[in-house]
Amino acid sequence: MGALDAVSLGILLAALLILAGILSSLVALRFGAPLLLVFLLVGMLAGEAGPLGIRFDDVRLAYTIGSVALALILFDGGLRTRYQTFRNVIGPAGLLSTVGVLVTAALTAPAAVYALGLGWAEALLVGAVVASTDAAAVFFLLHAKGLRLRPRVSATLEVESGINDPFAIFITIVLIEIILHGSKPWHEIAAFLVAETLVGALIGYVGARGVVLVLNRLNLPQGLHAPFVATAAVVIFALAQVGHGSGFLAVYVAGLVVGNSAIRAHNAVVTFLDAATWLAQIGMFVVLGLLSWPDRLPLTILPALAVAATLMFVARPAAVFLCLAPYPFNWREKTFMSWVGLRGAVGIFIAAIPMLVGVPNAHLYFDVGFVVVLVSLLVQGWTIAPAARGLRVSFPRSDPLPRRVELDLPGQLEQEIVGYPLSANSPYLRRGVLPTWSRPTLVVRDQRILSPVEADPLRPGDYIYLLAPPERAQALDRFFVDLPPPARPDPRLLGDFFVTGDHTLGELAEIYGLSIAPDETAMTLADFTASRTIRTPKAGDIVPIGPIALVVQKVTDGRVATIGLRLAEELEPETPPATLLARIKRAVRRALPPTT
Repeated sequence: MGALDAVSLGILLAALLILAGILSSLVALRFGAPLLLVFLLVGMLAGEAGPLGIRFDDVRLAYTIGSVALALILFDGGLRTRYQTFRNVIGPAGLLSTVGVLVTAALTAPAAVYALGLGWAEALLVGAVVASTDAAAVFFLLHAKGLRLRPRVSATLEVESGINDPFAIFITIVLIEIILHGSKPWHEIAAFLVAETLVGALIGYVGARGVVLVLNRLNLPQGLHAPFVATAAVVIFALAQVGHGSGFLAVYVAGLVVGNSAIRAHNAVVTFLDAATWLAQIGMFVVLGLLSWPDRLPLTILPALAVAATLMFVARPAAVFLCLAPYPFNWREKTFMSWVGLRGAVGIFIAAIPMLVGVPNAHLYFDVGFVVVLVSLLVQGWTIAPAARGLRVSFPRSDPLPRRVELDLPGQLEQEIVGYPLSANSPYLRRGVLPTWSRPTLVVRDQRILSPVEADPLRPGDYIYLLAPPERAQALDRFFVDLPPPARPDPRLLGDFFVTGDHTLGELAEIYGLSIAPDETAMTLADFTASRTIRTPKAGDIVPIGPIALVVQKVTDGRVATIGLRLAEELEPETPPATLLARIKRAVRRALPPTT
């Protein structure tokens, strides 16, 4: 019975560690501590040098747990990324995840050479270990504490963190091969990179199409759709790894394809993966905390701090400003993105690879990576919200959000039922404005089910249910929130919000908090757009109105029928202020008579 008792004790301790990690989130969120750091500390306290004294040195098991956890996290990140968002930022995010990782590793290496006394190959390996941003840290901390970033900044950071891990792991493996077996020809390295990328992307795409086919063609028992998708994500990851491709790229591509496809039980899949990735993050951070050796960290703390400082203040900013130079990001956005180069469990996870294959001084890479992650979560994680506000790259978030109910409709994939309680101050109850892609279907009042016509006029306390595409359901929240209009437009709605041209500027101002002249509040959006153009409006015309812009989507008989909304700054890049010489030249040209 001794062996069985040991197994039972291990299960009990593992469950208690997970529970401790979950409950510790209450303390972390209350006092502003980065939650992911708390999970690392829970693992450290439970480890050999902590009060519980659990001896854990199985690097292979830790690497396996980390691989599965990271696969789920990256799949979930891809699942929530829209194709349009991905296309809009793939240029800057792709450069940051490749050239940016390489530049970061190269500029971090000198600090490792002089602080740790390593050779250049070993120092570059240190740089590669800490070069990539962490998807779990970025996804969590960018949405914590009510922080809402400008859409292009948030999208670039999230896509970068989702696709830069494969390249960092590739550089790490190449450098390990060089350290163990000597230098390799550049054409072999390039061929290895191309094969990893192509095989991973292909398996991810084909696997995702298979997942979509099974979900929509086979009648799986109720409740098994979400576990099937999560398990399939792990299978896709493992297949790509076995096929000598990038498993991490494969699961991100798979999540992107599945998330942008019409599938059954869409809401159940997203909700289940929320919980699965949350537990995966906790498990990964706790296990990596267990694997650390706090009694050995003081030996490398000062050199590791020098590496961390070089990474945060030199390498990451240089990589960001270099890679984003061709794109219309202003200096505030670049500075913020430099600061949000968050390191997390991925750095520690990659640092475990040298230990797994027996690289000399492997523990040194792990210890340095561990210290860099702790510093990043403590310094950058704690200051991300003040940095966003100070650099003016964030919007206030409208909290609390309304209580939303989502119901799948059997037999079709394009629509689901979304329900809300109607509050007295909701924009929909006051003005009746809704996006054109949603339609009220029924109202529940005093335990009676009514059609929208029978329930008219609607009252506070009614429950209204609407048809809407599953991927746009969240965009309806703003219309049913019990709050005054926001001080600035909510970026979650812009880009998904389309209304008919018959709605008025006053209705729009009430939802978004726009400043409209009193004599223009009754003007329709169609008339306002026509008054701002010198010809008959056509699709694609853009009319700024304060911090947002009206985008003509459809014109019928010369009159605007449908209008979309965008942030004005997302449509036209900022232009730098004109120099004094340029202003003088323009003034001279205006003063001179025209030439014939």
